[in-house]
Amino acid sequence: MAGTDRAYVVGTFDTKGEELRYVAGLLRDAGHAVTTVDVGTSDPDGSTADVTSREVAGDDAFTGDRGSSVAAMSAALERWLPARDDLAGVLALGGSGGTAITTPALQRLAVGVPKVVVSTVASGNVAPYVGAVDMTLMYSVTDVAGLNRISRRVLANAAHALGGMIAAETPPAQDRPALGLTMFGVTTPCVTAVAEAVGDRWDCLVFHATGTGGRAMEKLVDDRLVEAVVDVSTTEIADLVVGGVMAATEDRLGAVARTGVPWVGSVGALDMVNFGAPDTVPEQFRGRTFYEHNAQVTLMRTTPEENRAAGEFLARQLNTCPGPVRLVLPTGGVSALDAPGMPFADAEADAALFDTLRREFRESDDHRIVESPHHVNDPEFAATLVAALAEVTENPGGRP
Repeated sequence: MAGTDRAYVVGTFDTKGEELRYVAGLLRDAGHAVTTVDVGTSDPDGSTADVTSREVAGDDAFTGDRGSSVAAMSAALERWLPARDDLAGVLALGGSGGTAITTPALQRLAVGVPKVVVSTVASGNVAPYVGAVDMTLMYSVTDVAGLNRISRRVLANAAHALGGMIAAETPPAQDRPALGLTMFGVTTPCVTAVAEAVGDRWDCLVFHATGTGGRAMEKLVDDRLVEAVVDVSTTEIADLVVGGVMAATEDRLGAVARTGVPWVGSVGALDMVNFGAPDTVPEQFRGRTFYEHNAQVTLMRTTPEENRAAGEFLARQLNTCPGPVRLVLPTGGVSALDAPGMPFADAEADAALFDTLRREFRESDDHRIVESPHHVNDPEFAATLVAALAEVTENPGGRP
């Protein structure tokens, strides 16, 4: 491991000190420099860690109330940890409280920085803990409450995993700039055609637009690891405005606005909202048009009113983006299910989406709508996206 790069071992030393010292010792035995960080909230002056909880949070996290103390410590660590300039990787461990304290800070670290968490809650719904980053969660099996024959093995595996991540050489970066693309099953031909057309010039990173996929792409945009975006499949916005299970957050396109990265995008799969198995569809949607994508995914056709709401959101977000924007509309259909003779063919609903975007999107020399008479999966539409990408990255602001 290079010079000053260090493994950070983070947890509540007031309750998990034995376990934290154990993994720190294993990392040191393997030749790694280690900094231990206490985020406990009950004994700020008695810490045995290299960095005390008071150094992380000042006096803010010691309120005497567990809930407010945990929240304050989590917020403090979220500010403190990303500011370290010698951080090579992080190992955190704990129960529900320790996991809640540490994982928001780990979500703030760049993709590629090793992040390992041993937790008692790692076998349940881990989405709130992982977010959109490359975090490795290990289920502790036994509670994190002392060392025994099981916990020693699990914690040792975690320590050695982090050590391996830190010590291993990262493959050399591609010499091509990174391009983020969003794909859904019903827009796959379009995204595949775009990636094939530009793959000699761009390192194509394709994200599955399932809610977390869009967030993962924008995390990389925020981290300056993606240099342009071809956002074909903005379907997560439909789930957001209607209430589906693969929803974007209100910050969809926020990273594009913050960074000014060149954006080319469309309305791929905005004709649908995602639910689980048919019996999970909320009662208020009974009687709507559905398509069973598979046993676990039920798609619902959006209405004109819902498409207007999705169009308003998309236009509002794009209007805040300072970089070049090309919004490309496939007026021949927005998904594989939205074509003549297909279950989601609905000219009125599509027209509501397109008309809303034409009305709400503010055009300028560098922010333009490009209309295509083709279907989203037609080769001609992919070619239009490729041309728009070349324009915003090679001749921003200019006319073709």
